[in-house]
Amino acid sequence: MSAETIRAAIRDIPDFPKPGIIFKDITPILGSGPLFAETIELLAARHLASPPDRIVGIESRGFIFGAALALRLGCGLVPVRKQGKLPYRTIAASYDLEYGSATVEIHRDALRPGERVLVVDDLLATGGTAAAAVRLVEQLGAVVQGLEFVIELAFLDGRRQLAPHPVNALVAVS
Repeated sequence: MSAETIRAAIRDIPDFPKPGIIFKDITPILGSGPLFAETIELLAARHLASPPDRIVGIESRGFIFGAALALRLGCGLVPVRKQGKLPYRTIAASYDLEYGSATVEIHRDALRPGERVLVVDDLLATGGTAAAAVRLVEQLGAVVQGLEFVIELAFLDGRRQLAPHPVNALVAVS
């Protein structure tokens, strides 16, 4: 299997969650054991020689890929969640949306200074959520080793917000 096999499994859902949006549905990847395993192997490949200390998974599909990747790389998983969803003391970062803003949080004690972190999510669009996650990681003194995505909507240029950190996506949509 390859990135092309993964690309072929992604289902386009027109007008979801609102008219004019083409939603990239990754549930066919999740529903196939071999395809899900191959996706995790492809995400892990660039980090096998120097695995991170922690994976930061972004709510919610980043939890799915992040947890499997953390297991594969032998490291811990740290969730970044929407505001108000974590039970312990948190720090927060806000980011702009098309119409308004949103906030994500991480536990204050989730990372230690100097730890190497890989940020993981299913989709890179404008980069706002991932950039907020990067700010949280860095605020705790950890080091962003890179960011991994299954899909990148390249036409939205989300990578720009994540520079200078290394960004990898298995599938790019132009």
